[in-house]
Amino acid sequence: MTELNDRADLLELFGKYADIADLKEYVELPRQVFTDPLTLDFSSVADIPPMVLPLDDYLAVVKGSFAHYDATHHVITGHVVRVDGDSATVHAHVRAEHWVPDEVAAGGPNRWLVVGFYDNEAVRTADGWRFSRVKLTSAHQENPHLSSVALAG
Repeated sequence: MTELNDRADLLELFGKYADIADLKEYVELPRQVFTDPLTLDFSSVADIPPMVLPLDDYLAVVKGSFAHYDATHHVITGHVVRVDGDSATVHAHVRAEHWVPDEVAAGGPNRWLVVGFYDNEAVRTADGWRFSRVKLTSAHQENPHLSSVALAG
């Protein structure tokens, strides 16, 4: 493996990561993207502490969280990759849009927007690169009352 191959594989991880929610593919893709267990930090968009979860537990949470939306679209760009042997960090910009059904919007805004950054850690496994830590830092949000945490509460 060369560093360019590693970088390409790590960039592809972000594409697969976005597809989990955007394509609602919660079976095969997550096992191509994450370690088991994995560390998550979404504290900047929801009032939850960083946590370590078994992959199956995380998948149940993700599936339930995205069930509230008619559609989502995650654009992840501007990747800065640092590879150090069998570990890597990837910083990337994200724009994530989440649309709720009209009856949930009730004549109001129908989209929750999150703009920010991912600072993820990855490890090389026997099956290729996998994210072991995902951290989202929100720089801006619109209509956070439409977040899955707010809708579920």
